[in-house]
Amino acid sequence: MSSPAQVVAAPLAQNLVQSVDWLAIAPPTIAAVAGLVVLVTDLFVKDARKSLLGWMSVAGLAAATLMLLPLVDGDRSTFCLTGDADVCSYTADTFTLAIQFLVLGGALVTALLSVTAVKDADRGLPEGEFWFLLLSSAAGAALLPASRDLATLIVALEVASLPAFALVGLRQGDRRSSEAALKFFLSSVTATAVSLMGISFVYASTGTLYLTQVAERIQHVDGQLTTLVQTGVVLTLVGFAFKAAAVPFHFWVPDTYVGAPLPIAAYLSVIGKAVGFSGLILVTVIALPSYADVWGPALAALAALTMTVGNVGALRQQATRAYSAVRLLAWSSVGQAGYLLVPIAAAAYSDDPERSIGSTVAYALMYAAVNLGAFAVAALVGRTRSLNRVADYRGLHASHPLAALLLAFFLLCLAGLPPGIIGLFAKVTVFSAAVDAGLGWLAVVMAVNVVIALFYYLQWTALLFRAPEGAAVKHRVPAPLTAAITVTAVLAVALSGAPQLILRFADTGLF
Repeated sequence: MSSPAQVVAAPLAQNLVQSVDWLAIAPPTIAAVAGLVVLVTDLFVKDARKSLLGWMSVAGLAAATLMLLPLVDGDRSTFCLTGDADVCSYTADTFTLAIQFLVLGGALVTALLSVTAVKDADRGLPEGEFWFLLLSSAAGAALLPASRDLATLIVALEVASLPAFALVGLRQGDRRSSEAALKFFLSSVTATAVSLMGISFVYASTGTLYLTQVAERIQHVDGQLTTLVQTGVVLTLVGFAFKAAAVPFHFWVPDTYVGAPLPIAAYLSVIGKAVGFSGLILVTVIALPSYADVWGPALAALAALTMTVGNVGALRQQATRAYSAVRLLAWSSVGQAGYLLVPIAAAAYSDDPERSIGSTVAYALMYAAVNLGAFAVAALVGRTRSLNRVADYRGLHASHPLAALLLAFFLLCLAGLPPGIIGLFAKVTVFSAAVDAGLGWLAVVMAVNVVIALFYYLQWTALLFRAPEGAAVKHRVPAPLTAAITVTAVLAVALSGAPQLILRFADTGLF
């Protein structure tokens, strides 16, 4: 005969066991498994065949990206509370899929760029470690937008960030690379510590880590805990603002981009920002809507400051300075981060915050395609001009006419000028989000910054078609690099021809 304790324990054990929706978690899982397969394979592959690891990584990221297609039909959730199926740790909704497409697609383009970069480094980059770290970081970045509790959110953030530190400093015997990794690491660890303290304050006040439960309970905390909650909200925002490279937490960006291998700089400029903005959106709009009066003005001020400092920094770059092309793209990415912050700030004032967040997602998708394309062309030029100065792009049309045309197109998209229609439409969407939310002053600041950015984008574009200094030097472009440029170009041109493909995010609910 069974004892009463056994009778009680059996149903309890059954309640604790839940099925896992493997299809929902397939994209980040495939990236993580691919990383482990590459790491183990590296032990058995001879040095002469190490290039196989790169193509395995490309295949793994392509498979992870394709696994998003079966998830498009509807929302799926897993790892839910046994007593409340609506409270889950992982949710694959429209917002999640859009960011995962950005992250995994961006990582795929980065991998294509890296195949050439690793080969050109001539064993200066250890291949097994490089590909394992890249895939691990991509897996963490893909997990983050699906996270619906603060613990999973922080774990995903660190899984995405920690391999990135190593990737920045992975070049052997390169002082700039080591210095860049150290700056990135120290500043990022500080920001993470601040975030963890903020999250601990929020947890102490609400007694839960689930975002939807935090949103409910934080409105009814004891009056004695109000100061603790407000401090927690501010500290949490600071950590994610660093990941998004918002001013004044941007100081690591230029030196890190210059010191990192160029594909990793491209990766940080797009996937790194996607991680930061995804975290900001989840924490503010889902977990802390009742504290919109705190994070709304803060993010609006950060947006204005970030776009202004970023564009002025890019404007000051000297064309003849070493690595000025990479530095200009780095400062430009800071300015673009300011535009991305505008709709998130507008969500605090808007009657339809989901539409405002949709504007950020639409802009992020546009930015990812064209910025990765610009870095891909920079990687092409950097193969023969190691200092990668803006002046090195003079007369690029003579040696690589198609690359020059595509770089001009990417820069015009970033500037928001025709024929870069998608860049123009994305900026208008962000601008209208600010106006609709009553942030007229922020819309004016954005308009001024767009004009400032026009100068350095057009200056670089004009340089591409000037007469070259000396004879034009032509060289064969490796197939992986050609593929990376082609993928970004096709995507950017397609979006300019049919901008509704991503602008629909600004008109539909994401959560």
